[in-house]
Amino acid sequence: MKEIIHIKSITEACKAFGLPSSKHPLVNVVWAKNMPSFNQYIGIKYNTDFFSISLKDGMEGSMGYGRNSYDFTDGTMVFTKPNQVLSIEEKNIQDDAKGWMLAFHPDLIRRSDLGKTISQYNFFDYEVHEALHLSEDEKATLTDLVRKIETEINQNIDKHSQKLIVSTIELILDYCNRYYDRQFYVRTNLHQDHVSEFENFLKSYFNSEKPSEIGLPSVKYCGEQLNMSPNYLSDLLKKETGKSAKDHIYAFVVNKAKNKLLGTTASISEIAYDLGFDYPQHFSKLFKKQTGMSPAKYRVQN
Repeated sequence: MKEIIHIKSITEACKAFGLPSSKHPLVNVVWAKNMPSFNQYIGIKYNTDFFSISLKDGMEGSMGYGRNSYDFTDGTMVFTKPNQVLSIEEKNIQDDAKGWMLAFHPDLIRRSDLGKTISQYNFFDYEVHEALHLSEDEKATLTDLVRKIETEINQNIDKHSQKLIVSTIELILDYCNRYYDRQFYVRTNLHQDHVSEFENFLKSYFNSEKPSEIGLPSVKYCGEQLNMSPNYLSDLLKKETGKSAKDHIYAFVVNKAKNKLLGTTASISEIAYDLGFDYPQHFSKLFKKQTGMSPAKYRVQN
């Protein structure tokens, strides 16, 4: 197994990959046209201590993200956060490339509101194949905001600089939230297929011996089986159905439990274990929370 290179700072990243350096130690903007070929870095695995937001425009190639490799096309946005394992598989940068990368260290936002809320931007946990694809107008909007950050970095830093940079980063992330909502909406037919696929997966799982062998399926496990990140799966379901992946799993389990309570003579403990619960009391607690009554009371009254 190849060693994973750990890059602690933005300054260190610039030196390691031959990128233009930044006047600010905690944030940097690099334009695609100024990036090296990266040929000498192909296949090298690395992780960093900072966030990055990238627009792939005028750049052809693929990148490794976790265990998989994905091609990216023009207009693709990719988001990474600290400690994710990445690798450059191949890259060709066109002479007229308009893409960019915005990198910022957690220390930049630590004392700001963004430092408290950045975990709510779920797309930092999406896989590359779940990337955001932008229209020309959307690319222009985000690129203009990145230029504002670059201007702040390159002029003399004063007491307002950090606040303005951080607020602009937050604005970029809020726009990306909006654009992801648009992408979910326009791909609703595809996503309905994913909803059906998820429901069929739950049926297959609970009709097998897996609940008693493995337990209740986690959102992470479901995502892996459907080739999606857990956050993307949950957000997709939330947009399409109003319920998260966990809500769907619990609703399915409770409905399955109702059928067992009314259609069999199995004890409540047996039903709990068959559905994948380690402890019957956890099953009873969830059932009561979902239905307003205990499993025993439901069996008697129906």
